[in-house]
Amino acid sequence: MTDDEILLGIALTLVLATGSQILANKLRVPALILLLPVGFAAGALTDIIHPERLVPDFAALVSLSVAVILYDAGLGLDLRNLTGRTRWIVSRLLVFGVVLTFFAVSAVGPALFSMPLRVASMLAVILVVSGPTVVGPLLEYVRPTEKVRHILIWEGTLTDPIGGILGALVFHAIASTHRVDIGRGYQFGQFLISMSVGLVGGAVGTALLWLTLRTLRLGETLGTLAQLTTVIAVSAGCDIVRDDTGLIAAIVTGLAVTNIRGFDMPARRPFFGTVVQLIIGLLFVSISSTVTPASVVPVLVPALILIAILVLVVRPLVAFAATWNAELTLGERAFIGWMAPRGIVAASTASAFAAALVEKGIPGASRVLPVTFLVIVGTVLMYALTAAPVARRLKVVRPARTRPLLVGGDPWVIGLGTALRSAGLDVLMWAGVDEERERIREAGIELATGDMLATATNPRARLEGVTAVFLLTDDDDFNALASVVVQDNVEGPVYRVGPPHEGHGVVAPYTGGDILFGLRLVRPTLAARYEGGDRFVVEPADTTPGSGYDTLFVVRADGRLEPVTETQEVVPRAGDMVVRLGPAPPGSLEP
Repeated sequence: MTDDEILLGIALTLVLATGSQILANKLRVPALILLLPVGFAAGALTDIIHPERLVPDFAALVSLSVAVILYDAGLGLDLRNLTGRTRWIVSRLLVFGVVLTFFAVSAVGPALFSMPLRVASMLAVILVVSGPTVVGPLLEYVRPTEKVRHILIWEGTLTDPIGGILGALVFHAIASTHRVDIGRGYQFGQFLISMSVGLVGGAVGTALLWLTLRTLRLGETLGTLAQLTTVIAVSAGCDIVRDDTGLIAAIVTGLAVTNIRGFDMPARRPFFGTVVQLIIGLLFVSISSTVTPASVVPVLVPALILIAILVLVVRPLVAFAATWNAELTLGERAFIGWMAPRGIVAASTASAFAAALVEKGIPGASRVLPVTFLVIVGTVLMYALTAAPVARRLKVVRPARTRPLLVGGDPWVIGLGTALRSAGLDVLMWAGVDEERERIREAGIELATGDMLATATNPRARLEGVTAVFLLTDDDDFNALASVVVQDNVEGPVYRVGPPHEGHGVVAPYTGGDILFGLRLVRPTLAARYEGGDRFVVEPADTTPGSGYDTLFVVRADGRLEPVTETQEVVPRAGDMVVRLGPAPPGSLEP
C-alpha cells in the first residue's frame, strides 16, 4: 500500500469506529451491533481497511489493546461487591461456563462446520469468553437489580483472561502435536505457569502505579499517561515471557489499583474511558474487516444452529447449575441464563489463533474466524433486542422511581423528606448530628448508615441504591464541596440548596452546579418560611396553587422526581404530583 492509502485507511477506520458509536448512542443500542457490520462492509467494499496491511504486526497490537481494555474493566471491580454468595455464584459460573461451553462446541463443531476435532476445540475455547465491553452497556440499558448486575459484570470480566490463557494452551497443543492434548498434567502445569507469570506481572504493574500515582502524586493527565504506559509495558513484557499472560497481568493490576487503599482512583475517568472507547471501536471495525463474505456464506446456517445451542441450551444450563441453592429469585436466575454475549476478546483471539493455524495448513482453520464473527454478531443482536423485555417479564428491572438521599437534619429538611415520602418515594436521609438523626427517626424516615456519605465522597466508590442526592445542610461550603465530589460517584444527579446572597463562604458563592429552587428560595429563606408556618404540600398536578405557594418538585406518574432548579423549570403533566411550599391548608398531606 502507498503512504496515501495507509493514511486514508487509518482515517476511514477511525471515522467508522467513532461514527458507529455515536449513531449507536443516539439509537440507544449497543455499539457492537453497528461496529461489526460496518467493519465487515468496509472490508468487503474497499481495499484500504485491512489491518494486516496498515499495521505490520496487527496481532501484537490487538493483544496490547485488549490488555488496556481489561485493565479498565478491572478498575471497575470492587471486591467489596464480591462477597459471600456472590463470590460463590461467580466462581461456579466461570467453572461451569468454561467447561460446558468448551465440551458443547467441541462436540457439535466437527459435524456443523466439517472441521477436525482439534480445530473445533480451538473454536470452543475461543467462545467460552464473554466480555465487559458488551455485557456492561447491555446492563446499563436494561438496569437489572444490583445483585444480578454485579454477578454478570464480574463473570464477564474474569472469564476473558481465563479464556485467553486457555486459548493459548489449546493453540500450542494443536500446533505442536496436531491433536487435542490438553488433558495431561503437563498442560495443567503449563496453565499454572501462565497464571504465575500473569500474577507476577500484575504485582509489578501495581508497584509501578503505586510509585507513579501514590508516591509521585501525578495529576490526572500524567497519571493517565502513567497508567497506559504501565499497563502496556507490563502486558508486553508478560507476553514476551509467555503468550497471552499479559491479559492476566492487566486485569490483576486493575483489580489491585481499585481495591488497595491509598490509590484513591476516581469512579469515573473521562480521559481514560475515552481512550478505551476508541480502542474498542477500532478493534471491532478492524477485526471484522478481515472477515470476507466468501468465508461467511458457507458457515452461515451452521453458525445459526451453534448460536441457538449456546443461547437456548448451554447458557441456561450453566446459569441454573451455577445458581442452584443461591439466594436469587427464579427470575434473577433465569435472566443470568439469558445474558452471555461474546465480545472483543473472542474476536481478538479468533483473529490471532485462526490466522496462525491457517498458516500452518491445518484443515478447517479458515472457518474459525467467520464462525466467531457470526456468533458475536448473533449473540449480541439476540441479547440486545430481547434483554430488556425479558428482564421486565422476569421482574428483575430496577424501578424507574427515584430514590432520593436528603443530606441534612434541619426541621425544614425533615419536613421536605416527609412530603416526598408521602408522594410515594422511598426517601433516605443522612445527618451527622445525633439530635438531627433522632429527629429523622422520629419522623419515620429511613436513616442512612453512618458511613454512607463517607462512601459517596470516596473517589473510588459508587453510592449504590440512590438515584439522586440533595445537599441541604446548614453548611453552604459543605454543600458546595460535596456537590463536586459526590457527583462522580452517584448514579443520578446531585443538587444543592442555594447559599444566602450576601454570604461570604469559602467556596459556596463561587462554585458551579445546579442550584435547587432558583436564586429566590435559598437556604435561609426556606428555613425562615418553614419556621414561620409554611409547609410542604403534595397535590395533584391539576390542582391550582393558592396565593403564596412555590413549586419545588414534580413527581412524575412513574415515580421520577424532577426538581425546579436555577436553570430548569419543570412543567407538570396529567397524572403527576407536585410538591409546593406555602401556607399549610387544612388536611395537608405534610404536617
